[in-house]
Amino acid sequence: MQVSAPEQVWIDGGSFLMGSDHHYPEEAPAHPVKVDGFWIDVAPVTNRQFAAFVEVTGYVTLAEKASNPQDYPGAPPEMLKPGSVVFDPPKRVSGRDPSQWWKFKFGANWRRPYGGLSNLRGKLDHPVVQIAYADAMAYAVWADKDLPTEAEWEVAAKGGLEGKEFAWGDEFIPNGRCMANTWHGMFPTENLKSDGFERTSPVGSFPPNGYGLYDMIGNVWEWTSDYWTTRHSAPAEKACCVPVNPRGGSAEASRDPARPDIRAARRVIKGGSHLCAPNYCRRYRPQARHPQEENAATTHIGFRCVRRP
Repeated sequence: MQVSAPEQVWIDGGSFLMGSDHHYPEEAPAHPVKVDGFWIDVAPVTNRQFAAFVEVTGYVTLAEKASNPQDYPGAPPEMLKPGSVVFDPPKRVSGRDPSQWWKFKFGANWRRPYGGLSNLRGKLDHPVVQIAYADAMAYAVWADKDLPTEAEWEVAAKGGLEGKEFAWGDEFIPNGRCMANTWHGMFPTENLKSDGFERTSPVGSFPPNGYGLYDMIGNVWEWTSDYWTTRHSAPAEKACCVPVNPRGGSAEASRDPARPDIRAARRVIKGGSHLCAPNYCRRYRPQARHPQEENAATTHIGFRCVRRP
């Protein structure tokens, strides 16, 4: 089944338990929050939709522009040409250094996600990728929408289920049925394609969650509007003080202290992607979260939009 956004569904406001105490440390602590009701896209924005936006507006994405030297002090000028980061599966690896499978390729952008001669032929209904945060926001503003907060995204991804491991229950592959586009095999060298796809898949290829939302888990990571924080806030001591429509931290605090050479702020991305595997990244869960530099675009990050009353 293929889904044609920008259909949206309404998510009722209310309280839910955000985060998890049982997985990666950045997901903790689990804490109650409240969100107001909102509309959210049924599926990630597709190549077809993004192409329509570009045709009307003439928008040029960050990956299609030369990089700003101020953002990469000391970088050789020849490395600042337009391009982006591409997943390039290696035949063998040594250790967990991601540079073994992530490569910067000149000319890689949303039109040519993998650089070179790659194109969108047969992929118009796949999620658009190679989208930096500013690109996603530009589309959202054009569509009279916004990007979801982390809390909005998470409550929508749960589909009405609380206390479950995944968006569909506690079993990863219930009754042998793949519920999302994730990596099967030993990442990054062995891709068994048990779910039928090597890379991205057309939106709607897997069952929707309880709210009728497709691809909230797997396929592509999705941008949220919240700045990254290394942990969630502590639970409120009193019910009257539960956070309402919480937001992330500050841009300054979101930056990676281990990489002072990277000046870009980081945002929270959610949902995991087709590259998430049990042996490497079990982030194909609603509570999972990950930091991403605002100006970075890759082959496994897309987005969807929300609209608030």
